[in-house]
Amino acid sequence: MLHRLTISELTARLGRREVSAREALQACLDQVDRVDPQVKAFLSIDRTDAQAQADAADQALASGTRHAEKPLLGVPIALKDVLSHRGQPLNCASKILGKYVSPYDATVVSRLKDAGAILFGRLNMDEFAMGSSTENSAYWTSLNPWDTSRIPGGSSGGCAVAVAANEAFATIGSDTGGSIRQPAALCGCVGLKPTYGLVSRYGLVAFASSLDQIGPFTKTVGDATTLMSVLAGHDPRDSTSVPQPVPNYAAALGATSLKGLRLGIVKEFQIGGLDLEVKAATDAAARHLASLGAEIVDVSLPHSDYAAATYYIIAPAEASANLARFDGIRYGARVDGADLMELNSRTRGAGFGAEVKRRVILGTYVLSSGYYDAFYLRAQKVRTLIRQDFLKAFEKVDAILSPTTPTAAFKVGEKSADPLQMYLSDIFTISCNLAGICGLSLPCGYTASPRLPLGLQLLGKPFGEESLFRIAHAYEQSTPWHREVAPLG
Repeated sequence: MLHRLTISELTARLGRREVSAREALQACLDQVDRVDPQVKAFLSIDRTDAQAQADAADQALASGTRHAEKPLLGVPIALKDVLSHRGQPLNCASKILGKYVSPYDATVVSRLKDAGAILFGRLNMDEFAMGSSTENSAYWTSLNPWDTSRIPGGSSGGCAVAVAANEAFATIGSDTGGSIRQPAALCGCVGLKPTYGLVSRYGLVAFASSLDQIGPFTKTVGDATTLMSVLAGHDPRDSTSVPQPVPNYAAALGATSLKGLRLGIVKEFQIGGLDLEVKAATDAAARHLASLGAEIVDVSLPHSDYAAATYYIIAPAEASANLARFDGIRYGARVDGADLMELNSRTRGAGFGAEVKRRVILGTYVLSSGYYDAFYLRAQKVRTLIRQDFLKAFEKVDAILSPTTPTAAFKVGEKSADPLQMYLSDIFTISCNLAGICGLSLPCGYTASPRLPLGLQLLGKPFGEESLFRIAHAYEQSTPWHREVAPLG
């Protein structure tokens, strides 16, 4: 069962030469062949290129290269189809990019390669990262490996599925309003949205540039620290990248006691519509953290009621501007017309899906003359208030606890006809992106019937990932939830 190992377990075996990188890759490919027809996580896999990477990793191991130098040497990792990987397709799960192939590597891809990772597939997602279920993919809906009648979350649904189904040892996704944490919760794995500016966005196809962040999906908190030690760090090619020293995240994993830490429960998050099993699991997690020594206190985020409205003004506005480049002129699919206007209209009409069109139209509206001040400018002011709420709360607490999602994974098609209900799937996650802070989701229990994963969200101070890792690891190691394997895992 090589494909079920964690990164730390795999690298230990690779280091002792008990297994080869080629065998680790083949274990993933075999699992993809077994289960991906049912869960549909992958859009494409370049097996020849991946095998060449694995052979190079084995040569490096044979020549004496150790994981202290290259922490991901020989580890197969898959990428969300929104990250540039030179020579590989880049479609953002959209028709409008056609047969586009990336001509360069994203900074995170370069760092993964430098760390020795084997990058072996493109993962399904909601088109241009706009959605909460992967039902907006132009290709197919990915399905939850715990119950294939249900969605895996989104927009990084394929990333969560691949980890939960043990098709990859880790995956790299992006989070604009919960797109890492929400699918991680619904599929029962660990997902981290880093502080804005900690991980370079160079080579990430932008949805909303002031909200997007790249982060890892892993099987354990320890594996997440390994990934973040590689992904984090300043990049001069990204103007929003912060020249912040990268801590030794793994050093945060030693403590089993949380004595001296204060964890906040947000009174405004006690909302109607919160599933009773989700609430029970979150309350039990808070009690467990208290038993580990943490002090649980109430905090207030008074402007959190406005987070969803604020997000759905700012994100579509930025999407409207970012997606203007997809016009059929320089690259991607093209539908010819009699003139430039008709070419552009036909190309975008045929190339974009319904959800992308909805958000572009909404974003164009709030940026238009006469509405900019009433909507976009006001939303930016409220965003500042939301961030100030968090900073004030963090004067009292080291981290904030909440459910990651209001319900467990819902049925395919259940919310697709009601965009508002779909948007509310991210009610607990979007304020983190608006405030630019870090957020982590990890398993905290399961529903009774059917048995579906539930996620606990930890929100931390700007660049407070070390504290989140400490809390999450202490909780994870003293609970059984992360040890359970999905039926298709």
